[in-house]
Amino acid sequence: MRLNEIVFNDAQPVEGYGPGFFRIGGQVIHGPVITGPKGTMTWAGLDDATPLLSLAAEVDVLFVGTGADVAHLPDDLLVQLHDAGVGVEAMASPAACRTYNVLLSEGRRIALAMVPV
Repeated sequence: MRLNEIVFNDAQPVEGYGPGFFRIGGQVIHGPVITGPKGTMTWAGLDDATPLLSLAAEVDVLFVGTGADVAHLPDDLLVQLHDAGVGVEAMASPAACRTYNVLLSEGRRIALAMVPV
């Protein structure tokens, strides 16, 4: 087995979340957010596929936190992400934060897009 170190330049774990916000890298961000190897940025939400598609070459899996409850992602978003070669997992935002943090600590090629609870 060959092991390669994966470097995430600006990826940071999610430190906390609450009604309408996330805390990532010591910064509180209100509203939807994307975080991963390109850093952390605000996001327009599930109708905004462009920043998610820009992650295609950087990640193997994109976790999408859909708020307090699990919700289905829009079909057109799923098709675009799958066509770009990005694996997508939708889950409630709290579960997405936990999963992202664990896999990030393992050095996985992942990103997280989430809607606040």
